[in-house]
Amino acid sequence: MTPSTADHPFFFDAEHAALADRLSAAIREDDPDLHDAKRVVPRLGALGLLDIVAPEERVGVRSLCLAREALGYASALADSIFAVQGLGAHPLLKTPAFGGRERILSGARRGEIVLGFALTEPEAGTDVASLRSVARKVEGGDGATWRIDGEKTFISNVGIAHGFVVFANADPPHKKGISAFYVAHDAPGLELSSVPLSVDHPLGRLRMNGCEARLVGDVGAGLRLALGTLDVFRTSVGAAAIGMARRALDATVARVRERRQFGQRIADFQMTQAALADMATDIEAARLLVYRAAWTKDRDGDGSRDPRPVAMAKMFATEAAQRVIDRAVQLHGGLGVKGGSIVERLYREIRPLRIYEGTTEIQKLLIGSAIVG
Repeated sequence: MTPSTADHPFFFDAEHAALADRLSAAIREDDPDLHDAKRVVPRLGALGLLDIVAPEERVGVRSLCLAREALGYASALADSIFAVQGLGAHPLLKTPAFGGRERILSGARRGEIVLGFALTEPEAGTDVASLRSVARKVEGGDGATWRIDGEKTFISNVGIAHGFVVFANADPPHKKGISAFYVAHDAPGLELSSVPLSVDHPLGRLRMNGCEARLVGDVGAGLRLALGTLDVFRTSVGAAAIGMARRALDATVARVRERRQFGQRIADFQMTQAALADMATDIEAARLLVYRAAWTKDRDGDGSRDPRPVAMAKMFATEAAQRVIDRAVQLHGGLGVKGGSIVERLYREIRPLRIYEGTTEIQKLLIGSAIVG
């Protein structure tokens, strides 16, 4: 089941209705390629969906959200890999002068090149400006070749990515030296390792010891590139959460209609109906916030200065999805905690969305700060 633009037509244009139809035809929950990390990007490329995250020009946030809601419903794994493909592509999209840019981006659109986005460090998560990775220019080189020393952790697409956009300080100890670099997965001086998770996602570490890299953009432009990229994609985290919550609700409705206790369907109990009402209302409220924020980003672009629509959407949608999926587990009873069941898997997969790309607490600070001025 894919998202519809008919529910909230005031946020969408004709192109979004056409995209919703494409997504409905292309994305299937039972598609095995969407549940295999190494096959997700080639499959999405074959379906023509990677143009959404690696477009010729500007990322359309409403289109991005529609795609992530559909993928979140079908496969949280595919949604995560799809989003990180976009995070890795966006800094290159914003840097026309980068050598090899078109080759990388066209390969990313076709699903032949998988990208990663390496920002987080063991001691620098939300506090991006405190990152410790250091870059130094190779003397006598062409000016674009650098060496990086440092470590990145909790980096998505490790193990499947062909290249990463890595952020390091090219003018330590000054924070204004933070810059973006492109690092090939097989670059000299790069060591990749996996980080085990409670869900099956390709997450890992980058350890860099004189790692060969190429500068993306200007020295000192990295912080702007990193935060600008996250600002575009943050709204879509809420859309993915909505997709996962909708999947949990649909599974729960099917379950309570078929399961009988005390001589009647569980669906006939008033407490069950009240829980379903809360779940459905949380989802609808989240969708309104997310697509309002997406419409605002598409309208204002880089000129948007009010952080509240995006922060509210990300905070409310991810927290609401956690509530919806928790109720789904409760209504499934013992089956809800059985390994491999739909809602048990969703219960594990929804939790990281409340952390990455700005925790719920950070979103509250952004909202509160904007309110008090």
